[in-house]
Amino acid sequence: MTELKRTPLFDLYKENGAKTIDFGGWDLPVQFSSIKEEHEAVRTKAGLFDVSHMGEIEVKGKDSLAYLQKMMTNDVSKLKDGGAQYTAMCYPDGGTVDDLLVYKKADEDYLLVVNASNIEKDFDWLISNVNEEVEVTNISESVAQLALQGPLSQQILQKLTKTDLSEIKFFKFNENVDINGVTALVSRTGYTGEDGFEIYCASEDATKLWNSLLEVGKEDGLVPCGLGARDTLRFEAKLALYGQELTKDITPIEAGIGFAVKTDKEADFFGKAVLKEQKENGAPRKLVGLEMLDKGIPRHGYEVFVGDEQIGEVTTGTQSPTLKKNVGLALLKKEFTEIDTEVEVQVRKKRLKAKIVKTPFYQRPKN
Repeated sequence: MTELKRTPLFDLYKENGAKTIDFGGWDLPVQFSSIKEEHEAVRTKAGLFDVSHMGEIEVKGKDSLAYLQKMMTNDVSKLKDGGAQYTAMCYPDGGTVDDLLVYKKADEDYLLVVNASNIEKDFDWLISNVNEEVEVTNISESVAQLALQGPLSQQILQKLTKTDLSEIKFFKFNENVDINGVTALVSRTGYTGEDGFEIYCASEDATKLWNSLLEVGKEDGLVPCGLGARDTLRFEAKLALYGQELTKDITPIEAGIGFAVKTDKEADFFGKAVLKEQKENGAPRKLVGLEMLDKGIPRHGYEVFVGDEQIGEVTTGTQSPTLKKNVGLALLKKEFTEIDTEVEVQVRKKRLKAKIVKTPFYQRPKN
């Protein structure tokens, strides 16, 4: 049995009452109190997540931009210093290597933040296409990442720093923020559908940062959160999860992240021809929302039918804590994806009725 990897905060989980699970080879907290309580805290107040299992890869050198334009589906040339961008990396057939964030620190200095289970695969893919004018370095071991998410995030974090956080706009970052004596890169991004920050620091500073945040956030209702709530939150906001909504066999267009695929950029990139065709003429499959009409929960991998024809399968499903309904995301043949179309989900030995509904299931109220 291979030993599970641990983040620098592992020893604090027990103190905070966490229940841990094997998540892609990592020993991570699924919950601290309960998934529903943590979910509710993030939607109404704030939650703190340890996401130090995520991967960080530096791309430096004078050909950095040209290289990233070839590797990424989005248009990296649009990034200004201090800006972040959501993008995908694809194989030549349009299947997805990973979805990730690109941070531009300077003209020849970028940081990529990739999914934990894909760190080695992504790094190998990046290295196999690199030239001598670009340096690609996996710095994941030395970096910890905390996510502070929810409507009270800014007010909580502001107590620990002199930097005016209101100046860090959505998908922007500041890489030199002093948080209670810890230097961190603070980015206004997240994976919950709420306002919030992703905070990157040296691994050895993670414990101090975690404790400081929980302490100052206590009066605002800040709670530590696990992967369970992270999953229900991102699912309600229809944020894709690699391995479910995105895989090597699912294109970004099919998964509904076509906004991160710029087939009109001049640079040629992996999968461009296939993705251009799908953007212009529609992909054969489409990711849609399902709401159960019969009693049952649509889980990942459950088959979806119309009559005797299997038309696709569920990618993620749960009882939505916000909507109090059994809902799912499903990748279906596009001819069956009109809103209100009735379908059946194979739940164990029964076929249960469901209908196609609009997504995202949850959108943060605009201020």
